[in-house]
Amino acid sequence: MPLNMVHDADGLPRIILTDPTGSSAEVLLYGGQVVSWKNERREELLFMSSKAIWKPPKPIRGGIPVCFPQFGNLGSLERHGFARNKLWSLDSDPSPLPPTNNQSSVDLILKSTEEDLKTWPRSFELRLRITLSASKLTLISRVRNTDNKPFSFTFALRNYLSVSDISEVRVEGLETLDYLDNLIRRERFTEQADAITFDGEVDRVYLRTPSKIAIIDHEKKRTFVLRKHGMPDAVMWNPWDRKAKALPDMGDEDYKSMLCVDSASIETPIVLKPFEEWKGYQELSTVSSSYCSGQLDPRKVLYGFH
Repeated sequence: MPLNMVHDADGLPRIILTDPTGSSAEVLLYGGQVVSWKNERREELLFMSSKAIWKPPKPIRGGIPVCFPQFGNLGSLERHGFARNKLWSLDSDPSPLPPTNNQSSVDLILKSTEEDLKTWPRSFELRLRITLSASKLTLISRVRNTDNKPFSFTFALRNYLSVSDISEVRVEGLETLDYLDNLIRRERFTEQADAITFDGEVDRVYLRTPSKIAIIDHEKKRTFVLRKHGMPDAVMWNPWDRKAKALPDMGDEDYKSMLCVDSASIETPIVLKPFEEWKGYQELSTVSSSYCSGQLDPRKVLYGFH
């Protein structure tokens, strides 16, 4: 079966992935960005800003943007790097990964151009495999150094998760960890809470995080489970009301229905020698929250359901 590609009203080529259970995902060649992920009940699982700008070269606020070769403003490049503002291509040779089912998976590639080399003089290939399965979305990122000298970069998959009400959400799996608080000049703190809840703006980089993090939405009785490898950090971001009003591509009330929990490699940049390749793995899945005295049993989410 051929890949299902459509051109939307904005003229941006969009790949539609489907799974026999009825779940779906939509991926733009612009930015290599997942912009929709729906479960078998057709419920949207990713947040998209009500004021998102779908016009290149602006980044699209929502879905899963790819931040490369720089996260945030930690360097001389534009915020979060340039990969999210470029037109990617279909990757015809994703080896050494095995070939995929065209209906539920797509391989994308971004190669450095002459224009990129002016702002970031390093030759690279960035590959992304996006795979949809029952209640699961997997992204495998690979960066290859095609230059004749080593280079370093930071990287993140920014996961805009759709939640019912941010004040009813808790995140488990990051307790007792150190984090850098971007609201206080990247000062380092240790997380004291048993679970992270939200009552104001948050912008933190949690360090040396576990391979599994749970985001529990009490109102929807739904838990996102984020599994990751090769990306030791996790970024947590919600702009809250004042910052949301100041962002031109975000609705004033949008902050209530979103939370970013990103897989990232930020504190220690990744260094690649010529022709070396780095690989990062991320899997997002959903489970329905089982209640026990009004709380989800975090051990079940973090250490497996039996």
